[in-house]
Formats: sequence, structure tokens, C-alpha cells
Amino acid sequence: MAELPTMTSPTREAIFAAYEADANDGFRSHLGASLIGKECERAIWFDFRWVTRVRHPGRLLRLFETGQIEEARLVQNLRRTGATVLEVDPETGRQFRVQAHGGHFGGSLDGIALNLLEAPKTWHVLEFKTHSVKSFNDLLAKKVRDSKPLHFAQMQTYMHLMGLTRAMYLAVCKDTDDVYIERIEADSTFAQGLMSKAERVIFSATPPPRVSTDPAWFQCRMCDHAPVCHGNQSDAAAPEVNCRTCLQATPVDGGWHCARHDRRLTEADQRAACAVHLFIPALVPGMQIDAGEDWVEYEFASGNRWRDTGMNKYANTYYGEQT
Repeated sequence: MAELPTMTSPTREAIFAAYEADANDGFRSHLGASLIGKECERAIWFDFRWVTRVRHPGRLLRLFETGQIEEARLVQNLRRTGATVLEVDPETGRQFRVQAHGGHFGGSLDGIALNLLEAPKTWHVLEFKTHSVKSFNDLLAKKVRDSKPLHFAQMQTYMHLMGLTRAMYLAVCKDTDDVYIERIEADSTFAQGLMSKAERVIFSATPPPRVSTDPAWFQCRMCDHAPVCHGNQSDAAAPEVNCRTCLQATPVDGGWHCARHDRRLTEADQRAACAVHLFIPALVPGMQIDAGEDWVEYEFASGNRWRDTGMNKYANTYYGEQT
């Protein structure tokens, strides 16, 4: 008996396509506290420098939205217990925001709360997350610090920059709707380490060492930056072309500065780049052998050479013009 053809729904595909059409480039103006817990500082540097554009499928983007929708429900749940929950800063009417290192590091809190049943007199940073059943069970077994180190680091950063000593982590299992709650105590030594880590990453002109030199290492296999980070001339992915991948751009207090044009760069400037964009040499899978005012020349392991002259990298392969 012949197999029935696979049926697809144009409505389903249109729903997911709409999410993809509305998605932004994913680049944040700052290094987010949600990323600082990554073990690989090189990956964090790549995030901050907008090296790789990540394109998520519509289904996954919708899943992210589900997590955002759950936040309002958790706030309502807490208020029903008698807690005082502030989702926004009363002084600004916007989310509580924290920042450091000239505005290049920080994030937005889900909220803060008082009158929690576990400690009524103590203000807590609130962190809301949703999990698959596998992730949720791992959280139950190991607790936040060991199971979700990025979430733990995010809360430590928020407590440190808000001047608070406690956080409450509320996790929802998307499969069962069960809720896990854990109170986290501020660890000032750990938080200071995160602040130093953020400063190193932000103000480093070159990418830090990899967490592993082996592209098959599990963290590298799962990393969005692997095609750029571990690629060689034959299989490397091109870094994104924007001011943050250019050797002329530098983070300064309150923004970015371009040495080539001697001016501050707006966020729109950074995304657009200019005609004389030159990659940071460490992002090119070759050895720098020569340079001029608006060009840099590289030699690859194969012996081929490529001259980065700005706009020529808009071709299909950024090192395709060899001499």
C-alpha cells in the first residue's frame, strides 16, 4: 500500500513565517546579564561584538513568546499569595534596569517583590523561567546554581547591581505546569567575579581564548559561533559585517567610537557599517601579513592570500578574492 503524502497546513506555516518576518537581528546594544554566566569568554565576546547572526525558526520564536506570556501569570500567582510585586520601576514606569561598565553591561529585571511568605520583610529580585520536563527535572535534582548556571549568574548580577541580598527563582514546567521555587542568596565574591569577567570581555580588543580548541567539544558543538570560531579557510563562516566586527571600533563610556572617522557611533551606525569596514584580524582564518590605511592582507594555510578592502566582503565569501 502506498504511503499517504505528508500533509502540511498553509495556515501553520504562515503563522511561523510571520514570527520569522517580525524577528529582529538579535543583537543587543549591551552585553546582557543573561549571557555572562557562559563558561566560554570567547563566545561572550562574540555575542557582544555581533559576530554571528542567529536566525531562529518561527516555532522556536513562538516558544520564546510563550515564556514571556508566562511572566504575567507568575506575577498574578505571587500577588494572590499576598506578595507585593513591582514589575516596573515606579520612578520611570519601565522595567527595572541595571547597568555597569559605561552602559555596556546590564539587563532588565522581571521584577522585585516584598511580603513573600518565606521572608516577608526582604526585597527579592524575581527571575521567571519556563522549562521542558527534562530541564525541569534536572533543576529539581541539582537546584539552580548547578543546573542553570547562566540563570544563577544573571540573578547574582541583578542582586549586586540593585543592592539586594536575595532573589527568588520561579520555574514553570511547560509539560506539567508544575512550579519550582528557590530562594537565592547574594554571593558578593561570585558577583564581583562576574563584573570583572564582563569588563574583560567588553574592553578586550581581541577575542579571548576558546573554552576548547576541539570543535567536537560539547560546548563548541552547541555554540552558535562555532562556524566562525573554529572554521578554517575552506569551511569558515563569515562574521557579520557591522562596526563591532571592525578593527576601527572601540567601546567607550556610553557608546562606541570609530577611530577611522573619529566620531561616536549610533546604534544604527553600528548595524550598517561603512564602506571601509575592516575585520578584526582575529576573526579572519589566516595570518595578517601586510596592511595599509584601508586594507589588510592575509595569508592562509593553503598559501593563498586575501586582501580585506572593505566593501569587497559583501560578496558570497569574504575571503573569496585570493591573490
